[in-house]
Amino acid sequence: MATWSNLNLQNSASPLMEQMIFFHDHTMMILIMITILVLYLMMNLFFNKFINRFLLEEQMIELIWTIIPAITLIFIALPSLRLLYLLDELNNPLITLKSIGHQWYWSYEYSDFNNIEFDSYMINNNNLNNFRLLDVDNRIILPMNNQIRILVTATDVIHSWTIPTLGIKVDANPGRLNQTNFFMNRPGIFFGQCSEICGANHSFMPIVIESISMNKFIYWINNY
Repeated sequence: MATWSNLNLQNSASPLMEQMIFFHDHTMMILIMITILVLYLMMNLFFNKFINRFLLEEQMIELIWTIIPAITLIFIALPSLRLLYLLDELNNPLITLKSIGHQWYWSYEYSDFNNIEFDSYMINNNNLNNFRLLDVDNRIILPMNNQIRILVTATDVIHSWTIPTLGIKVDANPGRLNQTNFFMNRPGIFFGQCSEICGANHSFMPIVIESISMNKFIYWINNY
């Protein structure tokens, strides 16, 4: 149920998403301070009967409003570069999952475990026990506290495999294999959707990851 409290980023389920939220808050504070400062100066100029000629053509004021924005950009750029390198690829993931986009559903392959494969379709009912337009018949089962690599592609048109809680958005292009990794640091059920307009039923191909402990994951693999 949508409420005003939902107009925010989702709670993170991975360290990288947590860092993204910190960077968002850091940048928003800088933007708010800049906005307040500019509004304050504008109000002073609008409602002031005096004109300061040094404010209009003075080398010092030119120097100040060139150096201050440069320093502000440095305070934004350095955390951004740090986060960019944290998102870099890993060489030794524990599990590799392959996701294939179709019109209009996803299929998955666990190539590390005897080629476990299944299709994942949206549950097409309005049962209040389910998450409407978000739940699927076959969820992705993955262990938490482990590095997971995901390979994403498509068979027909461009899709986008997106899980906001994990900070993941990977385009699924036909004939191309895109790759990223993620680390889930808590158990739970995490929802996502295709984020690239791909046809009439674009809104009806959700993604669901179920994060469980390693013991339960091994049990699921053995009994699949």
